[in-house]
Amino acid sequence: MDETKRACIAIDLSAGTSHKYDDLIGLPHPVSKFHPPMARIKRAAQFASFDALTGFGAAIHEAGRETEEKIELSEDEIDMIDAKLAVIQYHIKEQPNITVTYFIPDDKKAGGRYVTVSGNVRKLDGVERLMVFTDGTKIPIEDVRMIEEDLFRIF
Repeated sequence: MDETKRACIAIDLSAGTSHKYDDLIGLPHPVSKFHPPMARIKRAAQFASFDALTGFGAAIHEAGRETEEKIELSEDEIDMIDAKLAVIQYHIKEQPNITVTYFIPDDKKAGGRYVTVSGNVRKLDGVERLMVFTDGTKIPIEDVRMIEEDLFRIF
């Protein structure tokens, strides 16, 4: 808007002409006798930004979440794990306490993560290829990366 139009509007408002709502300008703000005033935080919430892309933030977070690739074991590492499993099977009645690092595939994207757990082995299931702990934890043998225990000092 150019300066001339602004000046005309300012003159027009101050010229004493009557406008439709001039009688309300000087009145105090009305306060309800029946309803308490709304808290400022609730009033502000009415004007908060609208999340038109519901779930977009979660999708961005998921995309940014990092996963690890499963490490392919060498033949020597596989043989070492098999030898340790044989020792565990030999001592299974003692329910040996071991520490296992294994891979858990991610449900939502490629890769997964490595987890290390400790516990007493209840059984080695050769059919299902599972390591079953006394607390009910079941670990697929093909996902095992490392097994540690005092029984393996010979290795």
